[in-house]
Amino acid sequence: MHCVRQARPDDLVSFVEIYNHYVATTHFTFDTELFTPLTRQPWFQQFDGRRHRCLALVDDNDVIGYASSAPLKSKAAYETSVEVSIYLAPSATGRHFGAPLYDALFTQLESEDVHRAYALIALPNDASIAFHRSFGFKEVAHLNEVGRKFARYWDVVWLEKAL
Repeated sequence: MHCVRQARPDDLVSFVEIYNHYVATTHFTFDTELFTPLTRQPWFQQFDGRRHRCLALVDDNDVIGYASSAPLKSKAAYETSVEVSIYLAPSATGRHFGAPLYDALFTQLESEDVHRAYALIALPNDASIAFHRSFGFKEVAHLNEVGRKFARYWDVVWLEKAL
C-alpha cells in the first residue's frame, strides 16, 4: 500500500538515491555530479511548508518517489511562481505513482499564494511531457541546446500551469 506524506529529514537518503540514478544515467537533470545526503541538505532546507513543499511517496515503508515545489528564481518578484519536480525510483516508474504525488502537491498549493507552476523538462522526454500535460501544463518556451551533458547538447521545454 502506498501513501503520500510530507517529506521528513530522514527521507533524504532515499531522495538522494533516487535522484542520483537520474544524474548518472539520464539527461533529465542537468546535474552531473552525484550527491550525498550532506551535499543535498541545502536543497532540502529550501522547503518552507508554504509555497515550497516536498512530498514523499511511500510504499511498504520504502520511499519510492518525491515531488516538490521550489523557488523558480531567488528574486522577490518571482515569489508566487514555483518550479515543480517529480522523481520516482526506477522500480516505480510506469506504475501510475506520479499522479497521486502531483495531486497531493497541487492540492496543498491551492491554499498558498502561488500563481504559476513551471516544469522544466529536458528533451526528449515524451513521458514527462504527457504527464505534465495531463495536469494542465502548457508549453510556454523552448530553449535550444541549453544544457550539455554526456558530451551532447540538450533542449529544454518550459511548461506552465496556472494555479
